[in-house]
Amino acid sequence: MSMLEKARRRLGDRGARAEPATDDDRLLSELRLALAPDRVRFDGAERSLHAKDASVFRGGVAGPSCFPVNTEEVQAIMRIAAAHGRGVVPRGAGTGLAGGAIPLGAPIVVALTKMNRILSVDTDSRVAWVEPGVINLDLTRHLTPMGFHFAPDPSSQQVCTIGGNLANNAGGPHCLAYGVTNAHIMAMEVVLADGDVAMLGGLDPEPAGLDLRGVFVGSEGTLGIATKIAVRITKNRPAVRTLLLSFDSVSDAANTVSGIIAAGIVPAALEVMDHRITVAVENYVGAGYPRDAAAVLLAEVDGLDDGVGIDADRIAEIGRQHGATDVRTANDDNERALLWKGRKTAFGAIAQIAPDYYLHDTVVPRSELANVLEKVYAIADNYDLKVMNVFHAGDGNLHPLLLFDSREPGVLERVHAAGKEIVEASLDAGGVLSGEHGIGVEKQAYMDRLFSDDDLDHQDRLRRAFDPGCRANPGKVIPMGHSCADIQALRRVPTGVWG
Repeated sequence: MSMLEKARRRLGDRGARAEPATDDDRLLSELRLALAPDRVRFDGAERSLHAKDASVFRGGVAGPSCFPVNTEEVQAIMRIAAAHGRGVVPRGAGTGLAGGAIPLGAPIVVALTKMNRILSVDTDSRVAWVEPGVINLDLTRHLTPMGFHFAPDPSSQQVCTIGGNLANNAGGPHCLAYGVTNAHIMAMEVVLADGDVAMLGGLDPEPAGLDLRGVFVGSEGTLGIATKIAVRITKNRPAVRTLLLSFDSVSDAANTVSGIIAAGIVPAALEVMDHRITVAVENYVGAGYPRDAAAVLLAEVDGLDDGVGIDADRIAEIGRQHGATDVRTANDDNERALLWKGRKTAFGAIAQIAPDYYLHDTVVPRSELANVLEKVYAIADNYDLKVMNVFHAGDGNLHPLLLFDSREPGVLERVHAAGKEIVEASLDAGGVLSGEHGIGVEKQAYMDRLFSDDDLDHQDRLRRAFDPGCRANPGKVIPMGHSCADIQALRRVPTGVWG
């Protein structure tokens, strides 16, 4: 049984084809009065669109979809939801891969895509205030003429939003040197479940009081909705050098990564791609990747010119010591951009091979990379599935892609079974559940392997402190039996929504 099926069962399957709850008409009327009729939608197409995200999980049911344009409208939605006892699910671009934005229990969906303004930029203080619907790459493009960028750069950065990055504490290839989203969020204005507004964090180097900013980042919408975000902006480095190393085995590439870190070098990025994904990428964008390598390592260093040259030479040397068959350095910015285009369009390239894929996200110690990768290939073979590996090797963040065709009978059961074994292999190696995708519904069942009952109880108490009614993104993150949202979500499932 899949994670989402378990969530559906836990929230109550009350039978199909029944009428919606009688409260819906009053709820819609109040929401449309608070926003505008055209920004509160309850039609079949909108509900179907917002019932899923970019994960493999299906079966969510959305209530009304609201498109607020400011903090006051988000407050109004939260107060109306509280009055009706309804859950609320914030949503950005829907690029999440752990089912975190899938609505459980027909909650109100708060789509933040219309709150997409860059409010201010202060290059002296190196901070920008943005709304949650700002696209990640749009922010960097806005900052580039000023000599700055936003460092977190998920592979979906062309479409993912800053609010979604904050909710999942997203990373990206360059998080090795610059850190994940949490390191780049200074403060945020948050609307709580009762409609009150709070400012978490601050622009001072050491804000007074508890670090509620750090608590909120990565909370996956279970503590409230961020409506304004102060992000730290990063000055562009004067020199950048990008290398592409080829290997006869994935293990050699993984061991090279360990060798680079052991030598005291912390590159801006260290990305590994295996043979299958490398060929797919080359067929897709023609980035200049070798078609005959078992694996490639994309390494990037930045900083002052002399230091960059020294680090690049040392990386090349370490690569050759670990069996690199070829070492190539991008000659200019165009070639460098093409190499990164190949890496960041890797998931789109998979459509040449299979119509569907399940992208996992676990983290293992760098010393265990080669061992866990061998197990990943063996697990895929055991379930008669194709697997490709492309991952943030520098911090041990694995992203195995299980390829499949969902029209094939029984294939989803095999995919989920293989995914379960990959998670368990990662945990057995001393790893953790997620590096950047979050827990959502995907990894709830494994939370008690990583955390004790006391740990989970304290997580739930923290959630209650922000949201006593447990209506913010109910049914997510904290596993069944440990979350106050279990009862709340079950109480509010309209009859027949899982039909």
